[in-house]
Amino acid sequence: MILLSAVTSEGPRLAAKIASGIVIFSQAKAHSSWEERTLPLTLQAAVTEDGGVERLRAYLKAVLDDPQIGRLAIPEDEVRVGKPFLPGNVFCIGSNYRDHVQEGGGTLPERPILFAKWTSAIIGPGDPIVLPSDTSEVDYEAELGVVIGRRCRSVSMAEALDYVVGYTCMNDVSARDFQRSDVQWARGKSQDTFGPMGPYLVTRDEVPDPQALPIRCSVNGRILQNSNTQLMIFPVRELIAFISRGITLHAGDVISTGTPHGVGFAQKPPAFLRPGDEVVVEIDGVGRLSNPVKAM
Repeated sequence: MILLSAVTSEGPRLAAKIASGIVIFSQAKAHSSWEERTLPLTLQAAVTEDGGVERLRAYLKAVLDDPQIGRLAIPEDEVRVGKPFLPGNVFCIGSNYRDHVQEGGGTLPERPILFAKWTSAIIGPGDPIVLPSDTSEVDYEAELGVVIGRRCRSVSMAEALDYVVGYTCMNDVSARDFQRSDVQWARGKSQDTFGPMGPYLVTRDEVPDPQALPIRCSVNGRILQNSNTQLMIFPVRELIAFISRGITLHAGDVISTGTPHGVGFAQKPPAFLRPGDEVVVEIDGVGRLSNPVKAM
């Protein structure tokens, strides 16, 4: 399933994308003969409940398979899609593509490099990335986001994907000058609006192999990153197992799995974000995340 958060006059509402458009469950239910059942109003509520989406899966699929559903769908261009949900924690992985490490002149890590992005940075599709006045080197980073679906502690690599509810697009926006001056990454990665996410949560069953996904980033239509998740140094399974050894992952946590080569600081000349730019992250089978850039 392709789930999303539709912005309505009543607030964000749980919705799904199908071939004929967007189905907003709270609106469609009033015009259907489906069996009465209490659904969470929002994707936030579904995702952050331990195993919540898994428990809803069969019912939601039955709703979407209803032959009457097509007439209840709204064209996607008539729906405002918000950020899917606000994660509990955002775990980010640095230097996780070999070619990205090489373009930065670094050495390959022996284990995953883990840092956090504050959730106040999270924005949705179409929301502007706002450039702080005291940085001039704001960079884009296309990343696959892995959404945890239930409590996860000390899991093996073999079992790790069982704890994933789905995948989304992420943009790990980064102030490179802040990173250099601070000698750590938190402030440079966590400025307000530096965490675009969405537009969809694509459930795990729709993505048979998270290590076989073409991933791209373009700025103003110019493709600057063009790679594949198969080139990760540490695959999704290993990241989940590594993090969960000492940190409990909870439903609604997100792991942003690192970015491939082609980031702005490595372009010649450097291609940092400027007001008026449009940044697009695309991952085949997961979605297209577009955000404008503006000055503070």
